[in-house]
Amino acid sequence: MSIGVVVLVLFAALLHASWNALVKSSPDKFLDIVLVTSGSAVFCVVALPFIALPMPASWPYVAASVVIHIVYLVLIGAAYRSGDMSHAYPLMRGLPPLLVALLSGPLIGEQLSAGEWGGILLICGGILGLLLVEGRSGGMSRASTGFALVNAVAIAGYTLVDGTGVRLSAYPVAYTMWIFLLTAPPILAWALLRRRAGVVVHVRARWHLALIGGACTLGAYILVLWAMTQAPIAMVAALRETAIVFATGLSVIVLKERFGWGRPAAAAVILLGVIAIKLA
Repeated sequence: MSIGVVVLVLFAALLHASWNALVKSSPDKFLDIVLVTSGSAVFCVVALPFIALPMPASWPYVAASVVIHIVYLVLIGAAYRSGDMSHAYPLMRGLPPLLVALLSGPLIGEQLSAGEWGGILLICGGILGLLLVEGRSGGMSRASTGFALVNAVAIAGYTLVDGTGVRLSAYPVAYTMWIFLLTAPPILAWALLRRRAGVVVHVRARWHLALIGGACTLGAYILVLWAMTQAPIAMVAALRETAIVFATGLSVIVLKERFGWGRPAAAAVILLGVIAIKLA
């Protein structure tokens, strides 16, 4: 993987961590996810009239990705309602790169070298190691664990679908924007049906954060999918999850969370994985 691709994926990870920090700071994490999703769709509505359509062969992948993303967003809300984010997040983000690496060979014919496998395992191990640090807070309900594990499968699913679809699209930006545009309305409609008053109040209080978060998540995924046209999907998927390193820094610097040695140790393991992938 070239240094340019690595840098862009790491920047995408920073953007991803930024919008997750916005969500983590919210009193209602699910409604923030709804607003961020809607905010990203606003940018798509503005930009898509000026961008070429993805190639026809990629549209079935767009449709499949939208369905999986809707499931993913619903499961995020369920996991965060039933347990601590600090427990659910490492499970949801630590397992998918490993699942993608295991499935990418049989499904799409991508074979990884020993060094690439080593980097992926280090990144996954570092992320899952955060469970040992954060899991002592008491937020490890069975329901939260179950939702997080199912969501890990969903994340691996849309990663493989989008990694394949974007290569067929010829236009990574358009492919990504159509996914975000089509995902937002069902999620917003479902939130309005269940909690109309809460959505209205939340929009008035945090609309500007929705736009910032929407721009971050859209930009991050555009960069990630473009990178998947340049490098193996499993490697990009693993690098993307270095977002948790940036999230750890933001949680200490911006959210003023307590600093311990467990998080930096896990971050160091993840960074070793990044180095291993670059050198592989």
